[in-house]
Amino acid sequence: MSETETERVRKQRVAAELREPVREANALARRLGLDPYPVNYWIIDYDDMNELIAYDGFQERYPHWRWGMKYDQQQKQRQFLGGKAFEIVNNDNPAHAFLQVSNTTADQKAVITHVEAHSDFFRHNQWFGLFAETPDAARMLAGHASLIESYMSDPEVDREDVEAFIDHVLCLEDCIDQHEPYGPARADDREAFEGDDIAARLDELGLSDEVKRQVFSDEWLDDQREDADRAQFPAEPELDVLAFLRNHGKRYDPEAGKAVDFEDWQREVIDVLRREAYYFAPQKMTKVMNEGWAAYWESMMMGEERFAGPNEFVDYADHQSMVLGSPGFNPYKLGKELWEYIENTTNRREVAECLLRVRGITWRNFHDRVDMDDVLAALEPAPSIATVTEGSLADLDPEDSRVDAEGLAAARAGEVDLERYPWKVLSYEGLCERHYSLVKRQHRGFLKRLTQNELERIARYMFDDERYESVEESLAAVDRCRGWDRMREIRESHNDVTFLDEFLTQEFVEENHYFTYEYTHTTRDYRATSTAVEDVKKKLMLRFTNFGKPTVVVEDGNYNNRNELLLAHQYNGVMLDVKQAEQVLERVFELWGRPVNLKTIVKELDDHDVEVARRRDREPVPEERGKLIRFDGDDFAVRDLPWDDVEHLAATDVDYDTKPEEWLA
Repeated sequence: MSETETERVRKQRVAAELREPVREANALARRLGLDPYPVNYWIIDYDDMNELIAYDGFQERYPHWRWGMKYDQQQKQRQFLGGKAFEIVNNDNPAHAFLQVSNTTADQKAVITHVEAHSDFFRHNQWFGLFAETPDAARMLAGHASLIESYMSDPEVDREDVEAFIDHVLCLEDCIDQHEPYGPARADDREAFEGDDIAARLDELGLSDEVKRQVFSDEWLDDQREDADRAQFPAEPELDVLAFLRNHGKRYDPEAGKAVDFEDWQREVIDVLRREAYYFAPQKMTKVMNEGWAAYWESMMMGEERFAGPNEFVDYADHQSMVLGSPGFNPYKLGKELWEYIENTTNRREVAECLLRVRGITWRNFHDRVDMDDVLAALEPAPSIATVTEGSLADLDPEDSRVDAEGLAAARAGEVDLERYPWKVLSYEGLCERHYSLVKRQHRGFLKRLTQNELERIARYMFDDERYESVEESLAAVDRCRGWDRMREIRESHNDVTFLDEFLTQEFVEENHYFTYEYTHTTRDYRATSTAVEDVKKKLMLRFTNFGKPTVVVEDGNYNNRNELLLAHQYNGVMLDVKQAEQVLERVFELWGRPVNLKTIVKELDDHDVEVARRRDREPVPEERGKLIRFDGDDFAVRDLPWDDVEHLAATDVDYDTKPEEWLA
């Protein structure tokens, strides 16, 4: 038997072994309140996994050197750094998930439960809904691959020109308006505007300055170039830089010495890459939420519902520690901790509201009248719900909302393996009680941290505050599903920035030991600088605002009435790397065909001020200045700008600018 046949047989064997876990993981996910897309699972080998990771989870992508670079990076990470690829799943309907054949059964089950949660997130998060063309992303990307391959194979088009043009566009792939629904780039009335631009038409004639001075007076030429009443184009700063360049850009023709229209294939390439940028944008915008969501439900299913069998649990614990314990910024860990915090705070508020409705209990006497240990004992799940065995089936009532009547009947008939799948006899409400967060050992102190201030805030907006006669009566009314219900509500509407902005609190920062660190000129090294939630939140949100990239907009497509492009950096307290900015401007020039300008704000420190501050054991305060970087196709020029010209770009604090206008209405 050949090696290929051996490998094929091995994959088939693994696929057969995973049919039951796939079926049961989906059923458990749905019982827990998730609603995933259908998922197709594929068994692949190590090299295939590296290729899929390089291709962002799809089997076909357009030809380009970037995929080879990512493939090589993934191989080296595994070879030299010990990184392990457990899975990859794409956003599609049906979703497609790829499992590595060499992984252990525990790894495969962990991946399957993780994927089911991802697929639920893809289906219900509204930011994914902004890309109206999904589902069927695999077909879309395969079509893009075929289209670009056809251009590279065209004898009238140089393959290297196509690849270089792709490089230019990819440099701007995140310069889109990710908060708006995707739509094809459409031309506007710029053509009519250009018809009235006499100065631009003179430039396109290629006349020398000497000839122009002989025919036209300097005063007349200056009037054309500095017309203060001309309409600005675009009327408002344009976030979708790719769409603007697609509609109004040109290519520089060195033989003609001027800008000429794009070839048809060039506009098509911009369309393709822009469409892909919009498709992948939601994944970049929800990395913490999405990975945290999947890690939370994976842990729930594998650990707390014992989807990992007794002989698999140690392997699963090792798997989970690798994922959650990886060094550096870890979106899995942050996301899972924040989802748990939301669950706990929601459940705590629900309990507090019920207790504050007991006759005679107010926020002022709450801690004197309520024994939290007794409250926690009352909130423990019923024994028949907490531990489902053959012996406890008689204690379950099919009419109880916590019990699944069909599952109970099947279990009593011996058709359910209760040791492996005890959840089959419980309803969603039963599972909510079984896994109620506040009574878990790791969270038992959470309810006791209710402060007088929080109780006052809750009571301030409460009416009907004498509903119950006793603490016991109020606790019987606690909705144990409230935490999970709230998590699903949040999962539908937020992205990472709004998620962190709304739910990161000082309590969370202290409980999970988050802090900020900065390079300090006083000590000439990095130091922990703050544990205040405002500082931690600012640091984290800057990482995710505009995918962690600078926000650059088109401010003027006819700068100085010369048909030059003016880009503006919306400064949020973090300055650009000027050298990198210049490299990007070189790429933008290839998409505009005429000089390009970038307006930004930089921080400048005087060496003398740094030394004085160091001697006084304090940090120097940099001065912010406006700068204009211009590239004419050959040379760069950098000049200072008056503060009035850049003041509108400066944020008063940190301007995250992440919510669509209708959210603020």
